[in-house]
Amino acid sequence: MKALVYHGPGNKAWEEVPNPVIQDPTDAIIKVETTTICGTDLHIMKGDVPAVTDGRILGHEGVGTVGEVGDAVKSYKVGDRVILSCITNCGTCKYCRIGLPSHCQTVGGIGWILGHLVDGTQAEYVRIPFADTSMYPIPSGVTDEQGVFISDILPTGYEIGIRDGGVKPGDIVAVVGAGPVGLAAMMTANLHGASRVIAVDLDTNRLEVAKRDFGATHSVNSGDADWMDQIRALTDGLGVDVAVEAVGIPATFDACMAIVRPGGQVANVGVHGKPVELKINDKWIENIRISMGLVNAVTGEMLLKMIAEGKIPAEKLATHRFTLDQMIEAYDVFGAAAKHKALKVVITAE
Repeated sequence: MKALVYHGPGNKAWEEVPNPVIQDPTDAIIKVETTTICGTDLHIMKGDVPAVTDGRILGHEGVGTVGEVGDAVKSYKVGDRVILSCITNCGTCKYCRIGLPSHCQTVGGIGWILGHLVDGTQAEYVRIPFADTSMYPIPSGVTDEQGVFISDILPTGYEIGIRDGGVKPGDIVAVVGAGPVGLAAMMTANLHGASRVIAVDLDTNRLEVAKRDFGATHSVNSGDADWMDQIRALTDGLGVDVAVEAVGIPATFDACMAIVRPGGQVANVGVHGKPVELKINDKWIENIRISMGLVNAVTGEMLLKMIAEGKIPAEKLATHRFTLDQMIEAYDVFGAAAKHKALKVVITAE
C-alpha cells in the first residue's frame, strides 16, 4: 500500500510500505477513505515530538470501512463504516476506567499512539488496536467530512478548551488562535452558554471566518498595538473569564495570561515545542487557574449527535480537498495555511 512516511524532521515521503496485519485479537484493519492533517503532524515534522521515529506512518484521524477484525472484536464486522478516534482506549486499564484514556497504560502509557508510537491513518489501510473501544460507527445524517473531525479536533477544542476550561453560562471566552482547533473551541463554546466568544489572531481572514461561520461574537487582531485594550473594552475592563490557548507557542500563552481576569482560567490546548515562562510571582495573587492536557476523546458520541442535528456545522472546517496520492501537496497547503486560506484539508481515497 501507499502511505505518508516520516523520515526525520523536515523529511517525509508518499511511498510503498507493507499492508498492516492483525497483531492482536482486539485489532481491526480499516480501509481509509477519508483522512486529514493535524497541526500535531506539523509539530512532528518540525521535530517537536521526538518519540516519533524514522519510518513511522503519520496521521491519527480518519473515516473508513472495516476490512478485517481480530477474533476478540465484538462490536464491529467487516463492511462497517467507522470513525477512528485519535485516542486508543483499551477500556480496561485504570486510566481508561476513570474516563482518562489519554493515558491508557497498555501501549507506551499514552492513548495517542496512532501516527506517534504505531503507524497511523495517512495511508490506504491502518491497524486499529482495541477496535471495540477506539472507533465510532458513523450515524445517519453525518457525512465522512463531518465525521473525520470527530477523530480529534472537535473533541480537543471542546474537551480541553471549553469543558476542562471551566466555561460556565454567561462567561466571556477568548480563543487565542483561530486555526482549526481554536475554531473547534469557538463552535462548541455555546454548549456551555458562553455569552461572548472573542476570536484573537493575526490573520484577518481567519478572524472574519471565525465570526461568520464558527460562533465568534467578536474578533481582535493581535497585531494591533491596542489589542489588549480592545479585549478589556469587551470585558468591563477586567479581562476574560476563560482564555483558550490554541496555538502552542510562548507568545500566545503569554497573551492568554495577560487577558484573563482575576479568578479566571487559562485553558492551554496548543501543542508546545518550547518551554513557556510562567510569571507566577505576578500571577499567584490573581487566583488564576491553568489547565492543559491531551484530549480524551470521550465526547465523540455527544458531538456526533450535535452534528447530526445541525447544531455544530463541522463541515465548515473543510476548505481544501485532495486525494491520497496528493498527500505531499496537501501537506504543502496545510503547512502554509495562511497563504492558502486553509482551515482543514480533507484527503480521500478517490
